[in-house]
Amino acid sequence: MKKISENSIQSECVRWFNNNYCLKNHENRAIIFSVPNESMMSQQRLVNSGLLRGVSDTIIVLKGKVLFVEFKTPTGYQNEFQKDFQSRVELLGFKYYVVRSLEQFQSIIIKANE
Repeated sequence: MKKISENSIQSECVRWFNNNYCLKNHENRAIIFSVPNESMMSQQRLVNSGLLRGVSDTIIVLKGKVLFVEFKTPTGYQNEFQKDFQSRVELLGFKYYVVRSLEQFQSIIIKANE
């Protein structure tokens, strides 16, 4: 059985979003972008310029909405920094999701666009 990585789930979701969802909903084309924040412990200069531990893997901008998405394997879990970021985002009124599959991601995006 092939082991699924967070990166492979994220890549599959980003491809679907750009190559399927955005092409079908192109009048107000949405945006998805990743936030590379992995090895920041040793990168104090980047932290000083705004890099934030725990920020979600991707941020999605839809018409009038911003979604924060963290990708995890079926058995993966959030660390304390990710949980703190999620709490802060939700307290500000935004949606935050932990996504474990393409199907779950597709459902979230389609519902957010309704």
